[in-house]
Amino acid sequence: MSDTHSVAASIVLQADVLVLGGGPAGTWAALSAARQGARVVLADKAYCGTSGAAAASNNNVWYVSDPARHEAEFAERYLCGGGLSERSWTGALLQGAVQQLHLLAELGYPFPKTEAGTINYATLRGPDYMRFMRLQIKRAGVQILDHSPMLGLLGHEGRVVGAHGVSRGGGRWQVQANATVMATGGCAFMSGALGTNVCTGDGHLAAGEAGARFSGMEFSNQYGLASSHSSVTKGLPFVWSTYSREDGSEIPIIDDEPFVSVARVLTEEPVFAVFDRASKDIQHWLRSGQANAFLPFDRKGIDPFTQRFPISLLLEGTVRGTGGIRLSGRDCATDVPGLYAAGDVTSREVVVGGRTGGGSPNSAWAIVTGAWAGAAAGAFAVGQRSHAPVPLRPATDMPALSDPQLSRQVIEQYVWPLQTNLFRNAAGLGVALDALERAWHEPADHAAAAAHARSARAMLYVARLGYRSALRRTESRALHQRTDFPARSDAQHYRQVVAGIDTFTFVTEAVAN
Repeated sequence: MSDTHSVAASIVLQADVLVLGGGPAGTWAALSAARQGARVVLADKAYCGTSGAAAASNNNVWYVSDPARHEAEFAERYLCGGGLSERSWTGALLQGAVQQLHLLAELGYPFPKTEAGTINYATLRGPDYMRFMRLQIKRAGVQILDHSPMLGLLGHEGRVVGAHGVSRGGGRWQVQANATVMATGGCAFMSGALGTNVCTGDGHLAAGEAGARFSGMEFSNQYGLASSHSSVTKGLPFVWSTYSREDGSEIPIIDDEPFVSVARVLTEEPVFAVFDRASKDIQHWLRSGQANAFLPFDRKGIDPFTQRFPISLLLEGTVRGTGGIRLSGRDCATDVPGLYAAGDVTSREVVVGGRTGGGSPNSAWAIVTGAWAGAAAGAFAVGQRSHAPVPLRPATDMPALSDPQLSRQVIEQYVWPLQTNLFRNAAGLGVALDALERAWHEPADHAAAAAHARSARAMLYVARLGYRSALRRTESRALHQRTDFPARSDAQHYRQVVAGIDTFTFVTEAVAN
């Protein structure tokens, strides 16, 4: 967290609320804060409305309109998530999702209709949805800084008071704000999964430097199924898939997550899939609702419902995994005064436990925590207007950077592989951590573009958080599978909360029920 010295920024702004990130969580936070009467600036690493995982495809949303079903929804995820989700958070999220999706309809978003003619609130078309959200925040008076990656947070007397970064063309920007919302998304480690090229953990690193704590980082090893000729990791069509080896023998699904059963074989030989369990009606529904998932097949002349195709697994990390910044409550405040967080950058353990939130719970989480964080940050910031502004000089000190090429090599060798990150053991984690630590402490080449070098360091940071957490949890629970500790331990029914930058401190936290 910078306390500011050096060269002046070319763009210097003041706001009540600064939102970092322009995906669903960021735009909902900006809209919610603006509706509180706050002056809002939103800075996006790319172009708000088109970048990120949500904008790249259709989004299913965890929409449950009947409160009587909340207990059943909680029970299902409590069981498959390793007993780490919480009933009160689940109910609040489901209630909040209904409220915000209904607000979206009132604002004019054209939800699709069911065959019965009712509104289908559970489906959002990614490109349309994010374009609509950009329009809404602009109408609400939010100032948008596109192509403006954040390099770090600004601090004053132990609290966050904004952020600074670089602009398109190489200039610098700085926004001083009474409250800051971190909504920079998850970290997919540049694995190539569709829409995740901007998801490099920049917000995790900045929050960690400011003193934020993290939870559930050992559950950040989600992989997405994709055909080998595609970057699309939409999991819904694979629900109707049959998997087989090259000789045609079927691969039984014996794990809670189908990709784990596939991975056991894929580490040794090619795996093929075909969506042959889908009826004609389901085929039509899938093609209409997940159109982009089928474009790669159509271009290759493959009918995935009748023809086998080779598949791969792409690391989705914390984009669909669970770990992230620990929230102190449903105002989405972090452990650092003035800093709020929302969406995939935060831990979702409280609603999905140690399992992936997939598309549906994660989409609802981004919407609702974005709205909660924006409202809380807006109320806090407006209440600070009567205070004298904090005197800050433009932030100019160079943030900590890492060599992009070295970092990428280490990530590819020690974080992408299934043998290390999915099927874990102390020996493999130890070797990987040694390589990550060497890269972390390697002097950076400051000739590299600051944004790329900063993202490189962020990926190393998230990987170190994940592997340190995985090494300490000596059991197998949900996504975290240890080959040297294959059983679940009742004594480890807790959350692991971690903080630090060069070294880490851990505490355990009880799971509330």
